[in-house]
Amino acid sequence: MAAESDAETDLSPESDLMDKIVNLSKRRGFVFPSAEIYGGFRSTYDYGPIGVLLLRNVKDAWWRSMVQLRDDVVGLDAAILSPPAVWQASGHLENFTDPLVDCKVCQERFRLDKLDDPKLCPNCAAVDSFTDAREFNLMFRTQAGPVSGAGTEVYLRPETAQGMFVDFANVLQSSRKKPPFGIAQVGKSFRNEITPGNFVFRTREFEQMEMEFFVPPDEAGQWYEYWCQQRFQWYLDLGIPESKLRLRPHADDELSHYSSGTSDVEFLFPWGWDELEGIANRGDYDLTQHMNASGEKLDYFDPVTNSRYTPHVIEPAAGATRTMMAFLLAAYDEEEVNDETRVVLRLHHRLAPYKVAVLPLSKKDTLTPLAREVLGSLQPHFMCDYDETQNIGKRYRRQDELGTPFCVTIDFDSLDDQAVTVRERDSMEQERIAIPELVEYLRLRLT
Repeated sequence: MAAESDAETDLSPESDLMDKIVNLSKRRGFVFPSAEIYGGFRSTYDYGPIGVLLLRNVKDAWWRSMVQLRDDVVGLDAAILSPPAVWQASGHLENFTDPLVDCKVCQERFRLDKLDDPKLCPNCAAVDSFTDAREFNLMFRTQAGPVSGAGTEVYLRPETAQGMFVDFANVLQSSRKKPPFGIAQVGKSFRNEITPGNFVFRTREFEQMEMEFFVPPDEAGQWYEYWCQQRFQWYLDLGIPESKLRLRPHADDELSHYSSGTSDVEFLFPWGWDELEGIANRGDYDLTQHMNASGEKLDYFDPVTNSRYTPHVIEPAAGATRTMMAFLLAAYDEEEVNDETRVVLRLHHRLAPYKVAVLPLSKKDTLTPLAREVLGSLQPHFMCDYDETQNIGKRYRRQDELGTPFCVTIDFDSLDDQAVTVRERDSMEQERIAIPELVEYLRLRLT
């Protein structure tokens, strides 16, 4: 993929889909440009009332599969700020860099390793116009302390992984786990990217979903293969078609020096294949580095074999925000209904921001009390929307665009028969359901 300039990349031939997703995101409250009333701040975004629900559901679905449904993985929420010693030991201070070049003609800046032609500027087409490459460290540095220039130097974490390595011994002792077992974490990371762009795909502030799985050294290979397949299947299970996914093993010249194997789960974005998640066999590099730097033991004594070893680590690391974007792209659909274009997000029900929308047919006071009663009965079980403005057809279309799986309509017959009309998003089929049976009816379809 060609590197981006400060202008957004042209995503042809599927740029139309990307434009539709960006427009839908703002119009329906998924994603807003940050600080827009002040002209915006490039590559930062705010997740609106609908987007915050979708992003939370993506993270919850990951947590459910990685922690809730397993007995060999526990959670952690480590600090965002860390002292330099952590990043010195991990190698980030020395090696967490990108090669940077500037075009002397148009003054645009690019990552050298992302240029299609290292002699041709993709912005102005100048030839041999680049400066010599220089290494640019991606970490954000700040100071902790009340006096400017006199505080303690600290870094915003560029990944969530190091907190799990540093806390390995604490988790091992307090959780009473033993290898093979994992530590999972979801949280913010920060990277001073040279060329952020493609909407929320590459930003300087983002969320990660990472797990470090600690295993006996002789089991690392089989666990690496296991997690590659598990993580690939997760995306399929949540509705991304297999035609838009692939598992790509890294070539030898792509591997980090500590990795004996890495594979990326890639999604077919409008600009081509790009990474959603990396699964890496990191060996014992991380625990060894922190043991050597801190002087503390981060190994494991196996009472069965009466031996001590440093566990190897298998790391599935996914980007929550770019994964949310992939789910949006995969779910977007248009179809003709009664000579009109219906836009629908066919999101998996676990990901849908609202599970149910309660829609009284009229704003008249005769329907409002019953509609509110139905809403109150559903809210303890499902994330619900309530909408009584515009005609019912337009309200259905709005919920289709939000990806809401079910709409519940309260009409004037409901006052007599104590039943409601339930409309299913994808098929648009409608069914009359008694109000006392509504929660169970929806629960069976949304579990």
